[in-house]
Amino acid sequence: MILSSAFAALAQIFSAPFRHVFIKTLALTFLLLILVFAGVEAALAHFLVLPYHWLATSLTVLAAIALLVGFAFAITPVSFLVAGFFFDELAAIVETEIDPARPGKTPPLGAQIRTAIVFAALALALNIVALLLLLVPGVNAVIFLLVNAYLLGRGYFELAALRYRGLEDVGRLRRAHQLEIFLAGLLIAALAAVPLANLLTPLFGPALMVRIHDKLAVKG
Repeated sequence: MILSSAFAALAQIFSAPFRHVFIKTLALTFLLLILVFAGVEAALAHFLVLPYHWLATSLTVLAAIALLVGFAFAITPVSFLVAGFFFDELAAIVETEIDPARPGKTPPLGAQIRTAIVFAALALALNIVALLLLLVPGVNAVIFLLVNAYLLGRGYFELAALRYRGLEDVGRLRRAHQLEIFLAGLLIAALAAVPLANLLTPLFGPALMVRIHDKLAVKG
């Protein structure tokens, strides 16, 4: 079920409708990155006033490296944030391909906000744990992948499910199929961990999880 859904999702993200959305997700992603870099640079310029030029330069380089490491751990929330802007548009495309007679509906704003807040809190807490394990060889990469598999699986699944059911029912269905959702999230996390390919995560996540929800909904 998961692999067949993944192959179908991969095929669809290169279709014309998805390519159109990809341009928008790419633009938003780069905009967010530019804003973050500009903000950090401004903060460094304001607070990093040192008497020695070489020291200021060294600290600036170290800050840039730390920022790059931080970006690695920010892939999950940033990817989810970007996907959230276009999720309904992408989900509607996938639903039309699966069953044109049974389209979903845009979830209530309150449900979307609650899902985003819970996801952001979980992402922050679990990625802090993963960051603390960064210096443990052989463990850090595995923990990072597993943490993001859980987060991305849960986050994208809930967005997909909210188009068809209420929050309580979404939680019930998610708990009943935790393993399937985690394994699907593992595929999304693996893509998110690959440089450049991770730009496709906001497309692949919705394309996969809308299909996963459709199949799990039949099981109940």
